Amino acid sequence: MNWPRFFLASNRPGAALPSLTARIVSFAFACALIACVFLFSFHRLAYNLRWDSIYQYRQMFLQGWLTTILISVAALTCSTLIGLFFALAQRSRFLPLRYFSKIYIEVVRGTPLLVQILIFFYVIADSFGINNRYLVGILTLSFFSGAYISEIIRSGIESVGKSQLESAQAIGFTRSQTYRYVISPQAIRQILPPLAGQFVSLIKDSSLLSIISISEFTWNAQAINSRTFSTLESYIPLAAGYLILTLPISLWTRRLEKKHRFET
Repeated sequence: MNWPRFFLASNRPGAALPSLTARIVSFAFACALIACVFLFSFHRLAYNLRWDSIYQYRQMFLQGWLTTILISVAALTCSTLIGLFFALAQRSRFLPLRYFSKIYIEVVRGTPLLVQILIFFYVIADSFGINNRYLVGILTLSFFSGAYISEIIRSGIESVGKSQLESAQAIGFTRSQTYRYVISPQAIRQILPPLAGQFVSLIKDSSLLSIISISEFTWNAQAINSRTFSTLESYIPLAAGYLILTLPISLWTRRLEKKHRFET
């Protein structure tokens, strides 16, 4: 049997994809290798996992996981809108708005999210009379991630060549038409990979909301650990739960990349 054909692929541009059988065999081999590493590590650890100690808290895991989903979806939506607004604001002709956007982005990107959560909840939200921890958590995540998304969108917009913008003006396109028909189709292709990475980071960053006692996935896992003293048993489901949330985003983004791929 010609085994190399199951494990080798061409790197030439435009080369055909490996056969379905080859991809399945290679994927299974990679999974088996990872499983062997973990099995060997746990065997050397000489520790017996006591899943029965946390099984009675399965409802608590599920509740925290669902809360994380709701927080993440709301924050993803808000942060995308915030990022789009500030990306366009950085290109605004109104200078105060442009500089306000730059200050917001640099301050948010230059300070830890943990500190932002504490200041937003105990200082800003308290001064405005906002007592809902979940609302504060969503807004904090949105403004934090929005700064990064703004830079991602801005870089995508600026990746479009100046000659194309001049051509759009020459044929009479308005500013909105230029963004819709010239900039957006090309910018989307450029920003999809980093945007997916930012979305994944946002979901994982939601774990820091436990610092203000939001009963999300991480906070519940910590509470279960404090009751059962079963650290690995409490945090392995936590890792699996976040992987279930982030993996579909990565796969969906790759599908969008293929859909929007075109020759330049």
